[in-house]
Amino acid sequence: MNIFAFGFGNLGGPDLFIILLIVLVLFGAKKLPELARSLGQSMNEFRKAREEFDKELHQAAQEMKSSVQNTQPLQSGQQASPAQSQRLPSP
Repeated sequence: MNIFAFGFGNLGGPDLFIILLIVLVLFGAKKLPELARSLGQSMNEFRKAREEFDKELHQAAQEMKSSVQNTQPLQSGQQASPAQSQRLPSP
């Protein structure tokens, strides 16, 4: 079933004007700037949280890549040095 068949997600100018008019009637003209300000602040906080999450995710991926590149498999007949055995995880 296509959601656009019912008209959802296809908002035009008149539709947005009617929604704005309903919000104006419900909250009043004095509350609109306060509502817009709080909406802007919440969008800003959401953006900051998303950017912080992306940054942490990229850092974790870089750490995993560097740890994988630093661990080299032993060649046959070669024993692990104490430094290498400390880096390798125990089974």
